[in-house]
Amino acid sequence: MRLGDLTMDCLKVDPEYRSIPVSGISSDSRTILSGHIFAALKGSTVDGSNFIKNAVASGAVAVIAEKKTDILGYFGPILRSESPRRALSLLSSRFYPEQPPTIAAVTGTAGKTSVASFLRQIWHFLGYESAMIGTIGVEKAGGYIHNIDSPLTTPDPVFLHQLLTTLSREGVTHCSIEASSHGLSQRRLDGVRLTVGGFTNLGRDHMDYHLNMDDYLAAKLILFNDLLDQDQPAVIFSDDAYSHAAIDCALARKLDVRTVGRHGSFLSLKRVKQNRFSQIAEIEFDGLSYIVELPIAGEFQLTNALIAAAMAFSTGIDVDASAVFSSLEFLKSAPGRLQLIGQSSDGVPVYVDYAHKPDALQKVLEVLRPYTTGKLTLVFGCGGNRDKGKRAVMGEIAERMADRVIVTDDNPRDEDPAKIRHSIIRRAPKAIEIADRRKAIHVAVSMLRAGDCLIVVGKGHENGQIVGEITVPFSDCQVLEEALHTS
Repeated sequence: MRLGDLTMDCLKVDPEYRSIPVSGISSDSRTILSGHIFAALKGSTVDGSNFIKNAVASGAVAVIAEKKTDILGYFGPILRSESPRRALSLLSSRFYPEQPPTIAAVTGTAGKTSVASFLRQIWHFLGYESAMIGTIGVEKAGGYIHNIDSPLTTPDPVFLHQLLTTLSREGVTHCSIEASSHGLSQRRLDGVRLTVGGFTNLGRDHMDYHLNMDDYLAAKLILFNDLLDQDQPAVIFSDDAYSHAAIDCALARKLDVRTVGRHGSFLSLKRVKQNRFSQIAEIEFDGLSYIVELPIAGEFQLTNALIAAAMAFSTGIDVDASAVFSSLEFLKSAPGRLQLIGQSSDGVPVYVDYAHKPDALQKVLEVLRPYTTGKLTLVFGCGGNRDKGKRAVMGEIAERMADRVIVTDDNPRDEDPAKIRHSIIRRAPKAIEIADRRKAIHVAVSMLRAGDCLIVVGKGHENGQIVGEITVPFSDCQVLEEALHTS
C-alpha cells in the first residue's frame, strides 16, 4: 500500500512522498521494521517523539506527530495532526480495511464485559457467526476464548483493526466490542464502522486518569458524540443516575435512542423474581409481554442481558422477537463475573467476581446477602497506581455489607502494599489483614460453616498478580479450587 492511499483526506502528504510503499504501522519504536509508519504519540509518562530517531534507524518511512512537535535530524515525510491518536486509528483502518459487517460497541463503568459477551451469545444462538473483543480477550463460539495478552479493555488501534480484519476473513459477521473510557478518549475506536452503541451506567472509576466525573462521562459519551452516525441506534440503560445525561447526548446527536430497564421505553422490565442461582423476569417489548428465566443471579446481570438483547434487536436481525428472549435462557456468565467456583464440604457456595470499583462491589454483595443465612465473607484488595480515593469507599462498603472481611493484596504494582491495605482498613476496622492473597483465600475457606457464603473479588478472570513490573502467575479461581479441595 502507498502512503498517499493511506492518508487520503485525513493527513497532508507532499506529492513527492505519496508513492512511498508502506508495510506496517506502529506506535512502538521497538516494533518498527523497514517500510513502517511510526506514530510518535505523547503519553502520560512517555513522549513518542523522543523515539523518532530510533524508529527511523529501524526503517520507518514516515512519522505521525503533533503539529507543534519539533523533529530534528529527520527529513522524510512528517504527517502532522491535531490528533495523532485519531490519525493512527484512521490509518490503521485503511491498512487493515476488512471488518465484520455488524459491529456493536458498549461503554459504561460496569457491565461492559457481560453485555458484550451476552450479545455475542445471543447472535450465536440466532445462527450468526459472532465474536467479542474485550477485557477477557477474544471470545468466539463454543466458549473459546483467545487471550490477546493485553492489559487494555479496548485494544491498541493497530492491533484492533488487524484483529477485525482477521475475524472478518474467518467468517465472523457480528462482533461486539468493549469501549473503555481510555480507549474512547485515546481514539482507539476511530475508524471502526459501528452498527449500534450501548451505555450501561457510570460510577466512580479511573479517577487516576480522568480529571473528575464530568471528564469521565465526557470520555464515555465520545461513543455517541463522535463514533455513531445520525439515526443509528443508541441503547441506554434507563435507571442509572447518569442515564439522562447519556440520553440527552444521544438525542442531541439525533441518534435513535432505545432505553432499557424499569423505566425503559424499548425494553421495559416489569417485574422480576430472584432465585439463588437464577431469576425470572417479565419483559415488555413492542406491546407484548415475555417471561424469561435467566440462569444467572443478580438484577444487574438481568440488566446487562436486556441491554444485550436490545442491542441485538438494533442490529437488524431477521428473527421473531421470541427467539431473542429464548436465547436469554441459555446465557452463561462471562469468566470471573459472579462465577460460582464450587462449594465447601458444608455446601457453602464460593464465588469469584471482577468487582474492583465501589458500585460493582456493592452490587455483588447485594446479590449474595439474601441467600446467606450465616456469614457473608469477602476477600478483596485494591490495585496500586490506580484511583486512591476509591479504597476507603470500598472499605466502607465491605464493613457495612459483609459479615467477615479479609483485606489482602491485589496488583500492588509500584505502591507499598501495606499502605494500600491501610487505606482500606481505616474504613473497615473489623477487617482481618492478610497480605498474601493465596493465604487470605485459604484462611477464608477454612472459616466457612454451613449457611455461609464466600466471595473473592477484584481479579475475576485474571491470571496474574502484578508486583512492581513483574506479573506473577496467580488465579483466584485456581486458588479457591485448591483451597476447597484441601479444606
